[in-house]
Amino acid sequence: MKKRNRIKRLLLFFAVMPLCMTIGCGGEKEEYTKTGDVEFTVVEEADVPTELLDVIKEKKNEAFKLTYLAEDALYLATGYGEQPSGGYSIAVDELFMAKEGVCLKTTLIGPAADEKVTTALTYPYIVIKLQKMETQVHFLE
Repeated sequence: MKKRNRIKRLLLFFAVMPLCMTIGCGGEKEEYTKTGDVEFTVVEEADVPTELLDVIKEKKNEAFKLTYLAEDALYLATGYGEQPSGGYSIAVDELFMAKEGVCLKTTLIGPAADEKVTTALTYPYIVIKLQKMETQVHFLE
């Protein structure tokens, strides 16, 4: 029964993801007018839904932008691919509601020049939890 529920969630994820996700494909940069604020929480890895975490682990080597609609929330995930060391963080620059949907802009922040960091490869990403809504998501550059 548990496996059946997981399969249903994965099917829902892949069915809803294209509807919820809009990624710029180059060309002209779209402008979105803010119509409201969006409350959000940055989610620790331990609290990321298993299905979403599995997809993140598959895609972590390259930059990615994902949405995941769960029973109770909408999750947005952005990863910056393989980095040469530790010490990276991700800032949420903008997260707002527009007429066209939710808009998210993040920035990768590298380690300070004098910061001691691990020399191991790292894969920085951020997962953001919003209230459940079915809307387009625009990842801004």
